[in-house]
Amino acid sequence: MPNRENTLLRRATLSGVAILLFSLAPTSSAAPALDADAIGRAAGVAATATPDGVVRIGWSRSEVAVTVDGARLDPAAGLGSWAAFESAPGGAMMMGDTVLFEDELSPALDAALAAGLEVTAIHNHFVFDTPHVLFMHIGGHGDPSALAGSVKRVWDAVRSVRAKSAAPVAGFDGAPPTPGALDAAALAAAIGSKPTVQGAVVKFTIGREVQMHGIASGAAMGVNTWAAFSGSDARASVDGDFAMKADEVQLVLRALRSAGIHVVALHNHMMGESPQLFFLHYWGKGPALELARGVRGALDAQATASSQS
Repeated sequence: MPNRENTLLRRATLSGVAILLFSLAPTSSAAPALDADAIGRAAGVAATATPDGVVRIGWSRSEVAVTVDGARLDPAAGLGSWAAFESAPGGAMMMGDTVLFEDELSPALDAALAAGLEVTAIHNHFVFDTPHVLFMHIGGHGDPSALAGSVKRVWDAVRSVRAKSAAPVAGFDGAPPTPGALDAAALAAAIGSKPTVQGAVVKFTIGREVQMHGIASGAAMGVNTWAAFSGSDARASVDGDFAMKADEVQLVLRALRSAGIHVVALHNHMMGESPQLFFLHYWGKGPALELARGVRGALDAQATASSQS
């Protein structure tokens, strides 16, 4: 009898453990599978589903011939725009990469921001490429068809540029800077910082601080936001760099573009720093004070994000 009681006790214990483990196991209430056909219709291109449930769309940039290091590059070798959709709470998560020629960058960026997408990187994948090719990485969360429609808006913006000119053009719209003098004091008042003047260049540097390998690093180590003005008061250029935490990036992008300043790169400069920083490079041309106010607006947007974090 004791042996029978022990056996029943063991069975009951094992059964209880099994019930407990089952109750702790993930349930089948995961996000539903994505509809590839619906995503494709919204994007205006064919969509395919991978065995693990990811839906992908693509667009091969074959309409412009590209050479890299003197050799013609087949579009299949790295000139494909794409977006991938994965089921997630609230709909889907989207990540993608858009191949851009230089004159397509600002229109594509504007379209992405207007469509509510995040722009997470802008950089090159090649050197010695003709014409120069850039890559804009995008992301988003939400309804999968709406996300696909947003990607379509970006790609349509690119197509509209090529419809106007089959070959990429070699410069932004507007006259170039004209040599002359810059009113450093007026620029300082607009920026709200004291510049250094080196010849004809008026430069502002605003430091940030991070921890690198347990060591505090700041402006002198390259952890800074800066703006360099060249040309004349009437017609100047500004180029520079914003050092940003992740939650500041989209606000700075929007502020610069609303001021007509072009974003030309977005990437990291370091690894292992705390907090992690991203760096945005920009170029603008126009009246010097207007450019300075545009930079100031981006600084204000950045400060807004920092105050809320």
